[in-house]
This record gives sequence, structure tokens and C-alpha cells, in this order.
Amino acid sequence: MKKSIAAVGSALLLGGLLAGADAANAAPAADPLSPSAHRAAVKASAADAFAVIASAKDADGTTHVRYRRTYQGLRVLGGDFVLHGANGALRSASVGLTAPLSLSTTPSRSAASAAAAAKSHFTGTVTDLGSPELVVDASQGSGTLAYETVVAGMAPDGQTPSRLHVVTDATTGKVLSSWDTVETATGNSLYSGAVSITTTQVSTSSYSLKDAAHGNGTTCDMNNRTSGSCTLFTDADNVWGTGTTSSRQSAAVDAHYGAAKTYDYYNSTFGRKGIFNNGTGVPSRVHYGNAYVNAFWDGSQMTYGDGSGNAKPLVSMDVAAHEMSHGVTERTAGLTYSGESGGLNEATSDIFATMVEFYAGNSSDPGDYQIGEKININGNGTPLRYMYNPSLDGRGSQNCWSTSTKSVDVHYSSGVGNHFFFNLAEGTGATAYGTSPVCGSAGAVTGIGRAKAAAIWYRALTTYFTSSTTYAKARGYTLSAATDLYGRCGTEYKAVQKAWTAVNVAGTDAAC
Repeated sequence: MKKSIAAVGSALLLGGLLAGADAANAAPAADPLSPSAHRAAVKASAADAFAVIASAKDADGTTHVRYRRTYQGLRVLGGDFVLHGANGALRSASVGLTAPLSLSTTPSRSAASAAAAAKSHFTGTVTDLGSPELVVDASQGSGTLAYETVVAGMAPDGQTPSRLHVVTDATTGKVLSSWDTVETATGNSLYSGAVSITTTQVSTSSYSLKDAAHGNGTTCDMNNRTSGSCTLFTDADNVWGTGTTSSRQSAAVDAHYGAAKTYDYYNSTFGRKGIFNNGTGVPSRVHYGNAYVNAFWDGSQMTYGDGSGNAKPLVSMDVAAHEMSHGVTERTAGLTYSGESGGLNEATSDIFATMVEFYAGNSSDPGDYQIGEKININGNGTPLRYMYNPSLDGRGSQNCWSTSTKSVDVHYSSGVGNHFFFNLAEGTGATAYGTSPVCGSAGAVTGIGRAKAAAIWYRALTTYFTSSTTYAKARGYTLSAATDLYGRCGTEYKAVQKAWTAVNVAGTDAAC
């Protein structure tokens, strides 16, 4: 997937920065729960078929099995679900459908018309138009026969690659939704000072930016091009960069360091072996494009531009961790990058970018709840986003959930999730990191600390969230995660309830 750090126009939104073993990557359990035995719970129709994506088992024997769904042989967008239980006994289900599917699979519109609609929906230069796939779009809870078409090309800036998924109604031809799957942000670094990095000795007089300690992740130079080969950085004395942009190595040090710290955070905190959970490191490409004010994750690697005038490379630690965290989301819940699920996807990357920054403990870039504060995209020293009070960005980021949340850009709707996390971790009102307001008449929240808040979010992401999770569903799923980790109706559980209420996300959870 590709999610970029940039916004439409001049103000960047951090599209990607700026979705123990987890359910998306663990080996299947020996005795997975069967959807056929729990058809009502998963809203199954007689025409549904299921396949296990992955599963994980808790220490107490509870199994979490993630499934994909087809309907009359068609892939169902938003039809994925997770069953939670043991030995065939169901405890609960994470499911986005509101009722079993019941619809004709005969389209009124042709695939050619869907392709034309998708192409016209793309802004930029098209380089490839995929064949439309007939699917069932259940991302909003009920089923609509649709086509999904992937349009590849370059965004209007001519430098940002794009793979836009466009879903069109197979009866009316209307565009139902679209999302881009390019997630768009001892050496001397630009932002983190003098840092230790792991390199590989190539010969008696040459070293390369290849990190054997973190899955052989590499850092290479795109030489300010948008295509072609990327040159692996090498150095004769193994002292990299100068801490200024006069050395091309300086930006590479930041990217290499950020990739390593992100790997270490996930591994040491959650037992996750890198972004892909298989021990493989992340390739990082720096000096991409000309004056490219962006950074993005494309599903397999990180890419960083050099900023306005090629003077401010977008390689700060929170940019790196944000973008790579999109890879974690992609390989777990797979949160669709539009609507409320897209806001949750973006919030997840901001949350873990913040946690990596605190984890690194770097005095040159200390932990905070601001996103992109080092790269100065706005040109006035302000950060891109404020987790403690999202509306401070002045661009429309939402502090509180409303009926409009599903309709705004995912970088703005992420404010609800960011604000929730800050409240859960640090509390509302005046804190050491900023003053967090509550929404409406909600009561104050006392924080439970970053570590517990992150553990709850990661557990919910990897075990309960599905591709179509909304904020209301996220409230319930984080409460399930809090119950798993700390017990039902304890301090942590009640804090989750209060933190969601403080951002106007209500639920049907029973009061404690």
C-alpha cells in the first residue's frame, strides 16, 4: 500500500505519515473456529464462503481467527471478520456486516464503463488501467454489487506515485469510494544529532548502509530522480554525514536510524519482528524527486523527498515511524484508507510514530504528541498535527466525532483517534504535553500512561479491528482489548470508556 505524507495542494497532510504474533501474520491455529458453526454471528448467507487469513492464540488458549469472505464467488469488500473463542466455542466476533448479504450478482453496467469511470476519477497522469473486478462492496455494512478498478500513475505533482482503487456501482455507475494504496512520510543526522547506526563492512576500506541487526534493511540514494536505480550508500571510514544537508549522507542517517528504532520498538514492545513480522528489514530511499515535499510507504519500502528547495528532507523519526506503521496496519486489520476506517488507519500511524519517538529517547528529538514538528512543512515552525488538540492545525482536523467524520479527509478524521489516544495516555485538561479539551459535557479523563494505552491500541488493531471498522466499533474493540490485557471494569477499561466519551464516540458497552 502507498500512503503519502503530503496533502493536496501546498499544505501537507502526511498521507502515510503525514493500517507476540499478531492475527495477520501468525501461523493458523490447530483448531480454528469455524464460521459455518457460527453463521449468525458472522452474518453469513447461504452463498458465502470463507478462507482463513491468519490466526493467533493467547496464553489462556483463546484463539483469534481472521477470515476473508466471498459471496457467490465474488470478493466482499468489508466482509472480513475475526472470530474469538476456544475449541469451537465462540466468545465474540468482530464483523462489519449488519445483515447477511442478499443481492444479484448480475451487473447492469459493463466492465468497460467501470474502467472509464475509474480513469476519469483519477487526477494526474495515468500509466496503467487495471481490469475491473466484479465485487460486493459491503464496506458500509450492507452489500452493493460493484466493480473495483485499480488505476496507476503519477499524482498531479508529477512525482508522487499513485495506485488508486476506485469502486463503482455495477448498477448505476456511480463512484462509491476510492482510496490510494500508496501510504503517503555513529552518524550525524539532520534531526536526531549524533546517533549510532548499524552498517555492513563491504571491504577493508568500504562500508554500506545495510543493517544486519534489523533484517538487512538498506538505505539508498535516488539522486533526486523519481525512477531508476537507487544507489546504496557507501563510505570509507564508517562515519556518516555531517548533520547538515551539504552531505547527502545526513538524510540517509536519519532514515536508517528511524527504520532501526521503529523495528526495535515493535520487536521489544510487542514481539513483532519488524513491519512484516518476519524478521525482514525495510528498504529506505532518500533524495527522491526534485524539491519533493513528501514521504510515502508503498507496501514494501520507504521513500523520502528533500522538501521545499531540497533544503528540508522529510526524514524525521516520526515521519519514518508513521509511514512504516502503515505497513503494520496493512498486514493486520487492513483498515481501508477511506471514511472512518481511513481515519483510524492514519491515527494508528500517528500513535505509533509518537510511541517510537518516546521509545528512542533522543534528546535532539524528544518524545511529544506533535507530528512532523522537525520537518517544518508549514514554514513557520509549527507541526503538521497536534494529538492533544487536533483542531490547532487550522486545517479542519477533528477533535470530536460527528456525523461528518466519515466524509472528511482521513488526515482530518484521524484527529478523533489521535485525541482519544492522548486522553487515554495523558488525560484531559492541562498536561506536560499540551492542554486537551473534552467534547461537549464529557467528564475529565485521567490518563493510564503511554505504555498501557499503546498496548490496548495494538491489541485492538491486531486482534479485533477489521477493514471496515468505524469509530463506534473501535470503542467496543478497544474495550475488548483492555479487558484482555487488564480485566473488565478495571481502571484501564473505565479510562477507555471515558476517553472515547471525551471525543464524542458513544457505545453500547455496559456500564461498570
